[in-house]
Amino acid sequence: MRDGLVRLLEDRGHLVVAAVADGEALLDAVAAHDTDVAVVDIRMPPTHTDEGLRAAITLRRRHPTVGVLVFSQYVETRHAAQLLADSAAGVGYLLKERVADVGEFVDALTRVAAGGTALDPEVVTQLVGVSRRAAAMRASLTPRESEVLAVMAEGRSNAAIAELLVISEGAVEKHVANIFLKLGLPVSEADNRRVLAVLRYLES
Repeated sequence: MRDGLVRLLEDRGHLVVAAVADGEALLDAVAAHDTDVAVVDIRMPPTHTDEGLRAAITLRRRHPTVGVLVFSQYVETRHAAQLLADSAAGVGYLLKERVADVGEFVDALTRVAAGGTALDPEVVTQLVGVSRRAAAMRASLTPRESEVLAVMAEGRSNAAIAELLVISEGAVEKHVANIFLKLGLPVSEADNRRVLAVLRYLES
């Protein structure tokens, strides 16, 4: 796919300064060349999970004037939200299938390079859906539970929450348990429920 994109862009008069296979090489290439925009696959070697996303976020931090257009096989709202967290200017998120529409792809790339935004319609639909679900779940929280969650979002421990809200630590533990229940966050060895709860708080 990388070779195909290079040919596609060069055929339309764009100069491709580098075509690389991993996140570190991407960052090195952007640093070495006068780059307008980078096209990045979210899943890159060595694990093909989120290396491309992490490289794209680092790229935006180091080179804020360089546009970043990321591809994904599927809509991954968490990844899209991370990429858009600071600013949507100069950011694009497209499904790989959109490349088949060459005109749409080149138009999206041009917009991102110019500091605009290009989001796949399916990405927008799912991001809005996530936000609405999160808002609906938060609406089920009591005022005190909302207070606890808001302070939790600051990264504070149960003891610190108790001291700040002038309630017992046991009461905080009860509120936190209710928050996890209402936000649909079951006990899991793989996930940190406090972090997930805070993410849903921020989404809404």
